[in-house]
Amino acid sequence: MRVDKTQWTIQALENELAADSWETATFGMGCFWGPEAHFGSLPGIMRTRVGFAGGTTENPTYRQMGDHTETVEVDFDPERLAYADILRIFWQNHYPNRDQYKGRQYISLLRFHSEQQKETIEQVKKDMEAALGEPIETDIAVFTAFTPAEERHQKYYLKRYPKALEQLEAFFPEPSMLVDSTFAARLNGFVKGYGTRDGLKQEITGWPIKDEYRQQLIVALMAIKW
Repeated sequence: MRVDKTQWTIQALENELAADSWETATFGMGCFWGPEAHFGSLPGIMRTRVGFAGGTTENPTYRQMGDHTETVEVDFDPERLAYADILRIFWQNHYPNRDQYKGRQYISLLRFHSEQQKETIEQVKKDMEAALGEPIETDIAVFTAFTPAEERHQKYYLKRYPKALEQLEAFFPEPSMLVDSTFAARLNGFVKGYGTRDGLKQEITGWPIKDEYRQQLIVALMAIKW
């Protein structure tokens, strides 16, 4: 199934979804491919990207990361998914203590973007430490910079299905368009095993977008051959 490129573009859909109330969360919890897929599957997470943060090395790359950490950055709608819930998912899905790490590439890391996020981190951290029965040693500091990783790392699991991407060429004629797409974030999570096709279909029916966009997304979703 292919969608007529002249009918609409994925940028138009993303523009309709975007809202000034969105916030950004930045964190590291090991290799960034898996966390991007996990968080990208969650309703309320609107965009995902992977990259490097937390260090001082200039212009980090995957092969020359220096003292940076593999990091996921997400834009989220706090009216649909609270920052506190993001933190709980973050801490429940990796081991946040330092004795297992060699170097900084895979450490547990949080970078807060506001004083409100900082306060929420402090409260949720206390709750999680009580539940774990041990201190949490996540590297926590104010956000300073995030460097996106190379294109091949963005939506990594989705890109392992090139035939599916061919079917979605009308939506994503350029691979770079996957980075800021909510639809691509959901598909990346789906192929990693998070959620179901029917569940994603149900979510899309509630997106605040034009009916023509919604119907074409659903038709494309249900027709994809993986």
